Amino acid sequence: MKDLQDCYILKNGVKMPCVGYGTYKTHEEETYRAVRAAIDIGYRHIDTASLYGNEAAVGRAVRDCGLPREELFVTSKLWNDDQGYESTLAAFARTLEQLGMDYVDLYLIHWPIPEGREGEWQTLNQESWRAMEELYRAGKIRALGVSNFLPHHLQSLMDTAQVPVMVDQLEIHPMRHQREAVNFCQRNGIQVEAWAPLVRGRAFDDPVLRSLAEKYQKTVPQICLRWSMQQGIVPLPKSSHEGRIRENADIFDFALAPEDMAKLLTLDGELGVGRHPDHFGEKR
Repeated sequence: MKDLQDCYILKNGVKMPCVGYGTYKTHEEETYRAVRAAIDIGYRHIDTASLYGNEAAVGRAVRDCGLPREELFVTSKLWNDDQGYESTLAAFARTLEQLGMDYVDLYLIHWPIPEGREGEWQTLNQESWRAMEELYRAGKIRALGVSNFLPHHLQSLMDTAQVPVMVDQLEIHPMRHQREAVNFCQRNGIQVEAWAPLVRGRAFDDPVLRSLAEKYQKTVPQICLRWSMQQGIVPLPKSSHEGRIRENADIFDFALAPEDMAKLLTLDGELGVGRHPDHFGEKR
């Protein structure tokens, strides 16, 4: 990969840009400004979700950026409360309305086990997927995937899916490697994405990361993002500041040496920022 617009090829031949821009927890006007800045810098992959409450701002930024819609890759996600066949169809219609688009490039089931419905998660996933398959065949969704699914969640869905799972978006960063899930996805041709690839800023003082940043004359965020990319994982960095958005794109002119990738193995398990997918409803 040589720049932001280089792509991975998903199972169905759809091209996904190798780095995305995340919009988690940014309000509408902040989202609009940041997405416009990201597109101007060269990002072509924008990630949102119904939960974030900013789909309308993402859609407005895409419309106003001056690029043809087909040059941008837009992802949204189905929230837990909307899982099920009919409710998925209704939720997706709302997402399209909010975005002001005729289609999305990627649509994901946001979490595998909705809170309060733990006993029926497998059926809910399968019914949601069935609705998504209909939308896929109708050309409303170009690629289908999931978020926060571990191997046992994926296998349950794959057992009945007619359209294959193409993407799994997981919390992945130098402090949480998710090797079992990543290996499962890679064996099954599922492209992995990393949410919170910068650990939401909580690891910037880590001595291993700081020493590598000094060695390569890069920042700690750039080391984190390069680490993801060298594993074939699509990172989704998020920042509202144009300078940092630009900095997060500057990761194509260096590579971490094998011994430095090995150093980062020592950090696995030190820190996580999200809930465990099997225990989403439990208090942290």
